[in-house]
Amino acid sequence: MAEIIKLDGATPLDFDREMVETAYDRWAPIYDLVFGGVFSKGRRAAILATNNIGGRVLEVGVGTGISLPQYAPNLRIFGTDISEGMLDKAKARVKEHRLKNVEGLAVMDAEKLEFPDNSFDVVMAQYVVTAVPNPEAAMDEFARVLRPGGEIILLSRVSADAGLRRFIEQRLQPVVRQLGFRTDFAWSRYTQWVAKAHGVELVERRPVPPFGHFSLIRFRKLPPAVAA
Repeated sequence: MAEIIKLDGATPLDFDREMVETAYDRWAPIYDLVFGGVFSKGRRAAILATNNIGGRVLEVGVGTGISLPQYAPNLRIFGTDISEGMLDKAKARVKEHRLKNVEGLAVMDAEKLEFPDNSFDVVMAQYVVTAVPNPEAAMDEFARVLRPGGEIILLSRVSADAGLRRFIEQRLQPVVRQLGFRTDFAWSRYTQWVAKAHGVELVERRPVPPFGHFSLIRFRKLPPAVAA
């Protein structure tokens, strides 16, 4: 049975792993065509930030692997996704581009990452946070597997906290949930998470295309002495 999740006063939604997995398996054949160009500027900005940090990178929600050829060759990349159909496309892309810096690709739940603590220098998640049943649980996992001093880099749709736009986004949510994402996920959800996630600080938030409703968001994991 689907888990019922209440989104900040929105109508309760049955948004579960099976629904998301099914939705993105359906998206797999056409994902690059539909979203490749639309999200290209935001993707480039997020990958540039990742390349500047370097080290070992976990891309959660790697999808068809559209980002993989854009990472600097000195980075080591591991990609996860909930959709096997998406990962089939990613594996083909790794082979086609001979991406020797890709350590592996695996089906994995963003809320239950199968890595030890402090495993990565960067955790990248593009358009993932609003497409998981429990976003805060996923971000907790991102922080857990991140090394102190490393960064969580998110590309995400950020909905309004109030006003007409928020009203419209809430009304659209029951329609778009079958597509595997949320329209209603306000910035206050991120700030509340940071306040509770001891040892993580907000580094940057800036708008990225399209439509001004998306943001590049960066969090840094503090060293234990600072976090305490």
